[in-house]
Parts: sequence; structure tokens; C-alpha cells
Amino acid sequence: MKVKENKKSPAFSLDSTTLKTFDSRKIKGGLVVYFYPRDNTPGCTLETKDFTKLYKKFKSLSFEVVGISKDNIKSHLSFKKKYKVPFELLSDEKVNVQKKFGVWGKKSFMGKKFMGTIRSTIIIKNGKILKIWSNVRVKDHAQEVLDYIRSL
Repeated sequence: MKVKENKKSPAFSLDSTTLKTFDSRKIKGGLVVYFYPRDNTPGCTLETKDFTKLYKKFKSLSFEVVGISKDNIKSHLSFKKKYKVPFELLSDEKVNVQKKFGVWGKKSFMGKKFMGTIRSTIIIKNGKILKIWSNVRVKDHAQEVLDYIRSL
């Protein structure tokens, strides 16, 4: 399934770094979901640090932020601690949620083709998808997302 802007968002629940299950249906206000390939890799670290720096601004606009990758909770907990990430990181080891949102797909790197996470950010509010960024370029992306939310 490929999600679309201005359509209903699929609901999802995943294991979280709070060691409880995160349920998207329980979020009041808005939700920024960024899908990233892997903890502790250069682009993903930069993106997570940028969302961390701006987190209070997202919260002040009544938006929660979550990061999702196929890393396990142990990896997420270490990554979260290392970079003092204030929001939840969710583990999608079976890539079910990534498939639901259409962010799991064919990628290529140095001539090799493989399946992986397509770096994407999705804004959800009241169960509806407001905005989708796909094949995200990390530099200044978190600020771009914040600017979009401010424009709502």
C-alpha cells in the first residue's frame, strides 16, 4: 500500500524505547513520523540530532515526533542514550509498518540493488496524512518539516 496526502493514515503500533507499545491512535494533536534506515549511520544520526534540536518547537505546536527503523529496541536504546534523543524511537524489525506506508522498497548503493528503508517523513494529524516527503535529503530537513507545520 502506498499512502497518499489528504487520505486516512494507517494506524500502527510498535515496540518503543519507553519499553511499552507505541500506538499511533493514542496520539492527541499531530505526529511527525520519520522513517530512517539505521541507527548510528551518518545520515540517520544527523537527521535524528536535527529533530532532537527542534523537538521542543514541535511539541509547542502540539506535534509529537517518532523515528522508525528496522533496528531492534536494544540498538534504539543505545542510539537514544548516545545522542540524548527526547522522543521515542520505534522498532519495525518485520518492516510491516514501513510496508504499510510504502517506505520499504528497492534501493541501490554502489551498483548493488537491495530492499531497504526509503528515508521518508510523514505528517499525520487527526488520523489524516497531511504531508509526505520521500527520498529525504537530511540537511535542513527537520527545519523544513517544522516550517511546514508552522504554515498550517
